[in-house]
Amino acid sequence: MFPELLRQKLAGILELTEAQIQAVEAHYHLMVRWNRVLNLTAVDSQEEAVERHFCESLFLAAHLPEGPFRIADVGSGAGFPGIPVAIARPDCSVTLIESHQRKAVFLREATRGLPNVQVRAERAEEVAEHFECVVSRAVSYQDLVPVLSKLADSADLLTGAEAPPALLGFQWKAPIPLPWGKNRFLRISVSRETR
Repeated sequence: MFPELLRQKLAGILELTEAQIQAVEAHYHLMVRWNRVLNLTAVDSQEEAVERHFCESLFLAAHLPEGPFRIADVGSGAGFPGIPVAIARPDCSVTLIESHQRKAVFLREATRGLPNVQVRAERAEEVAEHFECVVSRAVSYQDLVPVLSKLADSADLLTGAEAPPALLGFQWKAPIPLPWGKNRFLRISVSRETR
């Protein structure tokens, strides 16, 4: 059921290979198992998980520029959007940044078969590395202000209706409404290199 639901919700947006669908489904099942003892997500229905977690993340992946580059997922939590992005874009290197140690353990387990992913169990403020792009979902703008422009020259955020504040240090393209639900948007920065 999961593969069919994922294909149906992504129709016309992004086409995944069988192996990619299996990797996404494996992440889902592991998340459900670990969620019983570790609060990874409040979403409990499969359909809502497919839409909110996986489709939103894969929608972001579909809007990334072509070519290999380095991505940081700030506040990765249960691995969103970073793990689906890494599955959809094996040409990119994805670093999952998660300060909650137990969630970082889950992320290491969830990415065991993904050679293009590394997990950093630390606060984003402590990461000295520089990336081409930062992605984030369900992290407050206030928490992103001190790190976003320090970590990368561009950012792609999955957000609600509230527009990103100028304090984030980026200019933004017009928000792209997500096809699932209301008041969910993909916000893509104007890269500082192309201004």
